[in-house]
Amino acid sequence: MNTYLFVYDLMQFCGHSWIFTNMIIRFMSFGKDSLADTFYSIGLVMRLCQLLSLLEILHILIGIDKSRLFPRFLQITERIIVLFVVINSQEEVQGKYIVCVLFFLWNLLDVVRYTYNMLARMGIYYLPLTWLNFSLCIPLYPLSVLAKAFAICVSLPYFESFGTYSVKLPLPFAFSIYFPYVLKTYLLVLFIGMCFIIQNLFSERKAHLGTGNIKKKRS
Repeated sequence: MNTYLFVYDLMQFCGHSWIFTNMIIRFMSFGKDSLADTFYSIGLVMRLCQLLSLLEILHILIGIDKSRLFPRFLQITERIIVLFVVINSQEEVQGKYIVCVLFFLWNLLDVVRYTYNMLARMGIYYLPLTWLNFSLCIPLYPLSVLAKAFAICVSLPYFESFGTYSVKLPLPFAFSIYFPYVLKTYLLVLFIGMCFIIQNLFSERKAHLGTGNIKKKRS
């Protein structure tokens, strides 16, 4: 199982490293012009990586990963909803700069996280990397939530105009689902979940960067 988890982390590291490097090179080569077509150039790999991350929920459920289920479930589902439901379904949103910002934050966090995970599978702990893994997420995760919320707000006019995912059931049900209202409700859920996850991130940081743990890993 440890070998399997190492291979999984390696695959995710390669995918997110490719995305992150591609974004930086494109920006250095084309400047602001590269931001508008970020989704078209790396969207496929990004979707594959996020779909693959669903396995992490399974890893926790079957007990081969000792992470807490609910915080990880919230983080993964947030990305899946924003990427596949909001961004992927509205072509007009895909060219917005906020998509580039969101992808940059996601991949910066994931490159660090999967690097740490791979080394940890081999029993290797570098204090600077450990500190970075459990500290970087605390300021960047709230920023990514704000970026998700902004992406949802940008998408609302298009969902209203095109009626995407809005459903009106015929009689005798006479019931309709107006999807922009669903997204507005989800914004509230997003920020409530953020408070819970930030609390969990602080507790993880304390557990891994406490004085006793640092001395143990050094030894």
